[in-house]
Amino acid sequence: MKLKTLFLCQACGHESTRWLGKCPGCQGWNTFAEERVAARPAEESPRSLVAPSGVAMLLKDVTGASEARYQTGMAEFDRVLGGGIVVGSVTLIAGDPGIGKSTIALQAACLLSARGLKVLYVSGEESAAQTKMRADRILKAPSDSLFIVNQTDLNLVIEQVGVVAPQVVVIDSVQVIYQSGLGSAPGSVTQVRECASILTQLAKSRGIAMFLIGHVTKDGSIAGPRVLEHVVDTVLHFEGERYSAYRVLRAVKNRFGSTNELGVFEMTSSGLAEVTNPSEIFLSERSRGASGSVVVPILEGTRPFLVEVQGLAARSAFGMVRQKAQGFDANRLALLVAVLEKRAGIRLEDQDIFLNVVGGVNVEDPAADLAVALALASSFLDKPVPADTAVLGEVGLSAEVRSVAHLVPRLNEAEKLGFKRCLVPKNNLKPGRDIALKSMVLVPVGSLREALDAVRS
Repeated sequence: MKLKTLFLCQACGHESTRWLGKCPGCQGWNTFAEERVAARPAEESPRSLVAPSGVAMLLKDVTGASEARYQTGMAEFDRVLGGGIVVGSVTLIAGDPGIGKSTIALQAACLLSARGLKVLYVSGEESAAQTKMRADRILKAPSDSLFIVNQTDLNLVIEQVGVVAPQVVVIDSVQVIYQSGLGSAPGSVTQVRECASILTQLAKSRGIAMFLIGHVTKDGSIAGPRVLEHVVDTVLHFEGERYSAYRVLRAVKNRFGSTNELGVFEMTSSGLAEVTNPSEIFLSERSRGASGSVVVPILEGTRPFLVEVQGLAARSAFGMVRQKAQGFDANRLALLVAVLEKRAGIRLEDQDIFLNVVGGVNVEDPAADLAVALALASSFLDKPVPADTAVLGEVGLSAEVRSVAHLVPRLNEAEKLGFKRCLVPKNNLKPGRDIALKSMVLVPVGSLREALDAVRS
């Protein structure tokens, strides 16, 4: 078989017949690597087995089919997917090693098979016996419609799909699947790109709901070419501290639903358990009366929940101060520290700043700005924020507190957990905006100074 040499960008998959110092696709430097690729006749390619057939037609003549979905029975998982698994969709699940990617995929496979769907689990990294041991922990008696095959050859995987005729397929993982006609090693840019493309065509042409499990690099991005994220319908990221029991599943791409939804799970000996009330979990170990602790109602998609923001300001023992953030954007933290110094008169130029969002949650909601600022001020002044007070609001460069969206569900969640007072942006309480609460007192603030005065009183 004739081989040809190509140079492929390891970041975006751009091809070149010669080595390039800078990739014209992603503009990255020194990203090209040499690959030996086999030139196969078109009739020998696996694409011919799954390539869809059809002719061009007018869009108005297309008969629209209803968006059929499979329900797994895991409400957290179904919510992130947009209401269930769409028939014929391809979902990529990515995350750090040991975070629970295979566990949640196998758990979904077990639940779907228990509902009568035929599921094929392709295990490329573990033996069938190892997968069976995990399935026994998750579901004591796997159903008669859950099939497993230990295979990494793409051609044989397609053959097994034809034999079993499943409705759902799980590929664990896409980085170990290889096409024998390509000269490059499994996991290379060429292999991952080609195998993912063929598997996607297979799912679309046969109406199979397919899950691909993918690895991530050290910086948290999905391993392989960037085109891997573009070719699939949904990209799910499994996040959380490896030594913490809680995991967060979020969608960063979803063609069939919102990308703002978030699911919370707890890793147990019998698999992943859904956390239906994450607010209570995240606040269960909160220390009462400690300075630097503030609770903020954040919103992920349509779901509000409360998280604890912990700030610590300590005098630096070295010439250069440090700013570290866990679960919060470091650049946003630096901006809020500057606002505290310039607008609120809190001198932090000689302080090491540390910020932590409890529970391993990554907060991107701008409504957490005011809570972060008050947590740092509370730590610096060593004056705790009242334990029954929640805080929310976006902070501008002039120290103004800006309004936030979806205020009512945030306040209802805080009131449900026993908070008696909440600092809210003044513009959210304009005349005509009635907010019915049973016992919570709303304290409107228009600036950072007003918020500091409110928590001191």
